[in-house]
Amino acid sequence: MFTAITAHAQVATLNENFNNFTIGTTTFPQNGWSAVVAPITGAFPPAPPRMIVAALENDNTQRFIQSYAGNNATAPSYLITPMVENLTGDRVLKFKTTLVSPSPGPGTIQIGLATSASDMSTFVGVGNPINVTTVGVVQNISINIPSTTGSYIVFKFTPSATHVAIQIDDVVYNSSTTLGVSDTAQSKENFRFAVNTDQTALEFVTKTELKKIEIYSAAGQKTAEGQLKGQRFDISGLQAGVYYILVETAEGSVVKSKFIKK
Repeated sequence: MFTAITAHAQVATLNENFNNFTIGTTTFPQNGWSAVVAPITGAFPPAPPRMIVAALENDNTQRFIQSYAGNNATAPSYLITPMVENLTGDRVLKFKTTLVSPSPGPGTIQIGLATSASDMSTFVGVGNPINVTTVGVVQNISINIPSTTGSYIVFKFTPSATHVAIQIDDVVYNSSTTLGVSDTAQSKENFRFAVNTDQTALEFVTKTELKKIEIYSAAGQKTAEGQLKGQRFDISGLQAGVYYILVETAEGSVVKSKFIKK
């Protein structure tokens, strides 16, 4: 079974560099953050998976979080933020990550939302897993967080081998996405869209290539994804309601907006 280490707090934003956290392998919960750690296996010698608060060797004040796989090569571990009071859908989560030496293999981080800080069966992924493959190479990650009420933002760490260690630092959730919320979007990437009259498609007017489209329900569940077909995106399978849309351009920028299907 997974080991749950939980805490309860509510915040409106996140801006955490972990420098005030207590260093150690059994220090969660602290400062409103909690962890659900993968179980130890029967392999010898015993090496339990851990969620570690670590520091630079030459500077004890510069701290960060490591998810260490121990002797469990496949099961994920989870780091859970304090409860965010209202995930409004118009902000992004930013953080830094790298593979820690001497990790024997890569791993992934999947960002998600959960309604419980201790029950990861409530975890719902947001976007695609992030591959963390190179020791010492810091990746700057930005993920759009869809709208939902009273949820936890969760980092899901999945190893590819025993003893994989993945590090995160400088977690920020208070930055607006490119677009504010509106029913018709027009951005610096020079495109706009609207729901067609029979409520079956989003119709785009664009002068730039759009790489990918993702649609989320108001509760944060991904309901559709794909690409334009003839400047249209099919929404005929969606129920009536409010939806959030993420549009990724060919240049790699992500635009966030919303629409209403009647």
